Amino acid sequence: MTQARYAFVKARWHADIVDRALDGFLELIPPAQVDVFDVPGAFELPLFSRDLAATGKYAAVAAAAFVVDGGIYRHDFVAQAVVDGLMRAGMDTGVPVLSVSLTPHHYQETEHHNAIFRAHFVEKGREAARAALMIGKARASIAA
Repeated sequence: MTQARYAFVKARWHADIVDRALDGFLELIPPAQVDVFDVPGAFELPLFSRDLAATGKYAAVAAAAFVVDGGIYRHDFVAQAVVDGLMRAGMDTGVPVLSVSLTPHHYQETEHHNAIFRAHFVEKGREAARAALMIGKARASIAA
């Protein structure tokens, strides 16, 4: 029996924080089963995730981003578009597309906040891995 493959897509904005989600994901799913991809930012996640899911290679796609209010635009609009797009990618392809996208109400680029969100992203990566494994197991039981 071949082992399931997973895709993990990371936005490069705030990479020092976002990359921690992959660390958590790889604590539960062996690195040899995970293909990792980078995209410029959160807004690019849905389309790329859909493209990956449509290949049929992956049991699930996890997409990670950190969307903060930079003062230029309202981050909640971007966050909503990203989450809606990820859900649509999963619905359109039939492959679970999991959001590891966080949109804090309050974020300041201080070492204190960065440490909090780095740790939180590790846990969110673990949660995405658990979800991917659980969905795979549930789908296998339906097919049996």
